[in-house]
Amino acid sequence: MEAGHTLRPFLVQMIHPRFGISVEEARRILSEGLSRGGSYADLYFEERRSSSVVLEDSIIKSAGRGITTGAGVRVLKGDQSGYAFSEDLTVESLIRAARTAAAIADANSSIQIAPAFEGSKRNLYPASAESTLEEKIKILRDADSAARAFDPSIEKVSASISDEIQTISCITSEGKVFGDVRPMVILRVSCIAQKNGKRQTGSDSAGGRFGLEYFSERRTAADIAKEAARLAVLNLNAEDAPAGPMEVVLGPAESGVLLHEAVGHGLEADFNRKNLSNYSNRIGERVASEHCTIVDEGLFSNMRGSINVDDEGNEPSSAVLIEDGILRGYINDRMSAEILKTAPTGNGRRESYRCLPMPRMTNTYMRPGAHDPGEILSTVKRGIYAKRFGGGQVDITKGDFVFSVLESYLIEDGKITRPLKGVTLIGNGPDVMTKVVMVGNDLTFTEGGWTCGKDGQSVPVGMGIPTCKVSEITVGGSRV
Repeated sequence: MEAGHTLRPFLVQMIHPRFGISVEEARRILSEGLSRGGSYADLYFEERRSSSVVLEDSIIKSAGRGITTGAGVRVLKGDQSGYAFSEDLTVESLIRAARTAAAIADANSSIQIAPAFEGSKRNLYPASAESTLEEKIKILRDADSAARAFDPSIEKVSASISDEIQTISCITSEGKVFGDVRPMVILRVSCIAQKNGKRQTGSDSAGGRFGLEYFSERRTAADIAKEAARLAVLNLNAEDAPAGPMEVVLGPAESGVLLHEAVGHGLEADFNRKNLSNYSNRIGERVASEHCTIVDEGLFSNMRGSINVDDEGNEPSSAVLIEDGILRGYINDRMSAEILKTAPTGNGRRESYRCLPMPRMTNTYMRPGAHDPGEILSTVKRGIYAKRFGGGQVDITKGDFVFSVLESYLIEDGKITRPLKGVTLIGNGPDVMTKVVMVGNDLTFTEGGWTCGKDGQSVPVGMGIPTCKVSEITVGGSRV
């Protein structure tokens, strides 16, 4: 962020003074929310300070900075949710919002607002140093120079850096008061390489819950830019992909997006309590091979999907979803946990004060297995090594997916050989999980800028996976 804003850990005993509402005033607002018979209410405040700078063709094209502030009132009754929000943080305006949210119920309230008590004391992302516009521009210029110096074929470089500080504060009708300060930074670099009339792109991104110190402590801007340039140059010489059912080895880290999209969403509890998922009503059943243990965990320091506390006041957990192939549980928010008669997993997340919280992933990963990655590759006579994924489409209800692979190679006689282009993977998430036959000992988490979309809301997430061998996935390509 720009100089002038001091970032400190915010693990609270009171509502942040920035929002101008006392605990007693908040209790009045919550009482209004419960006045028609709701069973639970919360009042959620947010301030988000964000900035972005974009460089194209070695020129700073745009720079922006913004501040948004608001609050939302939620009222629950059974599986019903009432919600209203306001940018006006006066008591009168928030009482009107509470009355709107209360309209889901139609009885007199018997709920008393509990005395306030302190929420979370966790701190997974310590305070970051302040930053200036000049520092961000230097990072972009370093990236631009490194990408252009990588290879003469690089003809175009685009880079952007975005950072934000999200301050939240919340009080519930059960008396819990909690808050958090969530930093985030991401650098994205895209390159176009051109040679002999052919053009290919490559991109990379990196960041997490850091300030600009990320680019001196973890990965430099030059390293990120060189990776983007490498991919663009690599794809210039790539061959057309084969097509048909093939053995596929998923590379570590980035291929975790397949796990996130094709499996993770199906394990979110709201889909399952509504019987909309392939995993509904299957707790205790085998849903994957015995090599697969899938976990969602928001507890890793500085990781993009990590949170000190979720947006309902519950601390994140290490939630084992699938253990040795057996379905053990779902990703829960408060409402789903209550309906399914289980404990919240600390996954109640929302994009902003304008939105209701819902069950969302944090950092989803597969635990490592026993095999060396080289050993896994040696077992493949002819197959695909899928290292880096792009976008895809997933049907949550059925689990069917189509993913594009941005970096992939042919495997021949147990060795990675020629780079491929135009690879897509087509299959069904639950089916693919049953075909995982080997899992590597090299679990790696991506530091890319992954953002998960659901029901119109976007939140930052992390993911990780070790090298995995899948006995068969349909590969879409242009060569048989």
